[in-house]
Amino acid sequence: MGFPGTWMTESQSVVYRVVPKCACSTIGQIMFYSDHGRFFEGDIHDSREGLHKWAQDESKPLIEANVQRHGSYAFTCVRNPYTRILSSFFDKICGIQRNGRRYRGNLVPRLTYEYGIDVGGDDGAQEFDQIKSFRRFLLFARDTVRFRRPMDPDIHWSATSGHVSTFITNGGRYDKVIWTEAFNDGMQEVLDAIETPYAVDLATIPRFNESEGHGPKRAHPVEEYFDDLSMHLVYELYKRDFEVFKYDPENPANKMPTGEIDLDEVHAKLGE
Repeated sequence: MGFPGTWMTESQSVVYRVVPKCACSTIGQIMFYSDHGRFFEGDIHDSREGLHKWAQDESKPLIEANVQRHGSYAFTCVRNPYTRILSSFFDKICGIQRNGRRYRGNLVPRLTYEYGIDVGGDDGAQEFDQIKSFRRFLLFARDTVRFRRPMDPDIHWSATSGHVSTFITNGGRYDKVIWTEAFNDGMQEVLDAIETPYAVDLATIPRFNESEGHGPKRAHPVEEYFDDLSMHLVYELYKRDFEVFKYDPENPANKMPTGEIDLDEVHAKLGE
C-alpha cells in the first residue's frame, strides 16, 4: 500500500502526512517555501514539481526509503471533528469548486434527491436552512462511512485517524502531531526540529485556505448545528479522533483540545 497522502520536501528535510481539511494547503506551501524561498503559484495540491508526493511515481521510491528508515522528521496535523465535518459540508457540498463546477459531478444533485439536502441553488448564493441541510448531510456521511453507500466515504469526511494510521501501519513513525487549532505553536516546533535551505518566519506566512470562498458563509455558531442526534452521529464516526487527538466530544462549542497528544498512544492505537 505504501504511503498514500505523504509529502516530502525535495531536500528531505521533513515528511508530512496530509489530512484533508487540516491546514494542508498552508503546510504544503511552507514546505515548498522552505526548499525554494518562494511559494508555489496556485493551489499546492496541483504542484507536480518542487515537492515530493506519493501520487507522483518518481517520488514514491524516495518517500518509501526515507519513511522506512525514519530518515527525516515526520509529522501530521489534525483538527476537531466537529469543525472539520462542518467545513467539509460548506466547502465540498455547498460550494462551487475552483474548476467552476460542483464537487464530484452529480454528488450534490444526488444528495438533494436522496437526502433532501438544500445547498442554496445552482450557484450556492440563495438563502437556505443551513442547520437542517447539514444534519441531513451528516446522515449521508454516516451512511458512506458505516455502510459504504450510496458511495465510499470521501477523504474530506473520512476519519482523521484513518488518514493518520496508514502512515503507521505501513512502517512510518511520527515525531509530532500538531493541532490546526494551535497551528503556529505546533508548526514552530516542527520548524525548530529541522534544518531547511530557507528559513521560515511563521509570523509572515499567509494562510493558504484554498477552500475559502467556495461556499456560503457559516451563519451560526458551530454548536448550533449539532443537536443530540448529530453529536451522537459525529461521535460514532470519529470516536478514535476524539480519543487519540484529545478533543471534547461533549461540547461542540469547544474546538480546542483538552489534553496533550500521547505519541505512544497514537502509534499503539492507530497501528493496530
